[in-house]
Amino acid sequence: MATQLGAEVTVVDEAGLGGACVLTDCVPSKTLIESSVTMASLGRSASLGLQMENGDNPVVGVDAPALYARIKALAAAQSHDIAERVAAEGVQIIQARGRLTGPHTIEAAGTAVHGDVVLIATGANPRMLPEAVADGERILTCRQIYDLPELPQELIVVGSGVTGAEFASAYQALGSQVTLVSSREHVLPHEDKDAAVLIERVFRRRGMKVLGRSRAQAVHRKGDSVVVTLADGRTLTGSHCLLTVGMVPSTAGIGCERAGVILDSRGFIEVDRVSRTSAPGVYAAGDCTGVLMLASVAAMQGRIAMWHALGEAVQPIRLSHVASTIFTDPEIASAGVSQAAVDRGEVAARVVKRPLATNARAKMAGIRDGFVKIFTRPGTGLVLGGVVVAPHASELILPLSVAIEQNLSVDQIAHTFSVYPSLSGSVTEAARTVMEFGTDAFI
Repeated sequence: MATQLGAEVTVVDEAGLGGACVLTDCVPSKTLIESSVTMASLGRSASLGLQMENGDNPVVGVDAPALYARIKALAAAQSHDIAERVAAEGVQIIQARGRLTGPHTIEAAGTAVHGDVVLIATGANPRMLPEAVADGERILTCRQIYDLPELPQELIVVGSGVTGAEFASAYQALGSQVTLVSSREHVLPHEDKDAAVLIERVFRRRGMKVLGRSRAQAVHRKGDSVVVTLADGRTLTGSHCLLTVGMVPSTAGIGCERAGVILDSRGFIEVDRVSRTSAPGVYAAGDCTGVLMLASVAAMQGRIAMWHALGEAVQPIRLSHVASTIFTDPEIASAGVSQAAVDRGEVAARVVKRPLATNARAKMAGIRDGFVKIFTRPGTGLVLGGVVVAPHASELILPLSVAIEQNLSVDQIAHTFSVYPSLSGSVTEAARTVMEFGTDAFI
C-alpha cells in the first residue's frame, strides 16, 4: 500500500512475513479446522444414503504427523508468497528483531533504520495462568499444538472463547475426547446468545463434555497425563491440556517508551481511529493495539495508517461494520448491531430469526443446526446487523455485511434474487419475513 503511494518502505520482521496470523494462528488453525469439517462430513455420510466400504461404521482415522506437516507447510508457503509479493513491490526486508530507539528510528541487526513514518505491528502472544504454564508437550498453547507427534487422546480445553470453542470443535470432530472448561454459564460468552446456546447444544450432542461456571485454577503434569484443578476443588485428568485464556500484547522490550508511545494498563498501544499513537508519525495496527483481534481489522488499521500518513483521503475505522466469524462446526458469522445491544436498549431494532432447518438445500445436505438473524431499523428498514449460524457462514454473512456498509434496506434484500436451492436463500427469506411481520418476529 505505502509503495503504491510512492513511499520507500522497509519492513523489519523476525519470524516471517504474514506474522502470527499466517505462521502460527489464523492460517494454521483454519487449516486444521478444514480437515476436521471434512472428517465430520464423512461421519454423516450414512444419513445421506451413502454406504462406505465398511458399512454403517466406516473406519476413518487421522494421520496426525501428516496433518500437522500439511498445516505447517501451508503456513510457510503462504508466508513465502507474501514475502515474494512484498519484495516485488520494491520493499526492503530486514529479517531481525526490531527495537525503537526513538520516534523515527529502529535498531535491527546492528543497523539503525530511519523512517519518517513508523508502523508498529508486533501482535500478541498467548496468555498464561500463574499455575498453568505451557511446556509444549502436554500443556499447550494454540501455537504449540501443531508440534505434537499424535492426536490428543483426551484433550482438556481451558477457555471457552473463540479460540477455545474453535479448537474444541475441531478436535472433537477429529476423534479426540474433548472437555471444554468454561468460566461462564455458556460457551462463547461474548457472542450472540442464540448462536452460543446452539453451538453448545451441538457440542454436547456430539459427545463433548462442557463444564460451565468452572474456572481453571491450575494445570500440572502427572507423568504422561495432565491434571486440571478447578477453583471449586474438582480435578480433571486428560492426556493434554490446551490453554486458550486470552492474549497479551507483544509490546514489552520494543522501545515504546523511548519513542513516546503510550501503552494502556494492559500493555496495549493506544491508538485513535486512524491508527495514530501518542507519538507524531508513529502508527500501530493489529493485535498489539487490542482493537478487535481480527486479521481483517489489523489489515484495515494498517491501510488506514498508510493512507493517513501519506496524505490520502481516509475514513476512520468503523468497528460497528466489521464482519467476523467463529470457525466452529457450524460456523458463526456476525456483522453490525448485536442482539446484546438491542436487549440493553442501546439500539432500536426489529429482529427476525429464520431457522436453517426449513431451507431445502440444508435438508439435502443433512444440515439441521443453524439460523439467519437480521436486525433492521424500525421505520426505514435499513439493515443494522445480522448473525448467520451455518456451514460456511463466513461466506453467507457477506450480503448482510454489504447491506450494512452500503445502507441498504431489508426490502432491497428481499427483492434480490437468490439461487434455489441455496443456503443463501435463507438470507432473502429472513428479509421477506421482516417485510411480512413488520414487528419483532422470531420464527
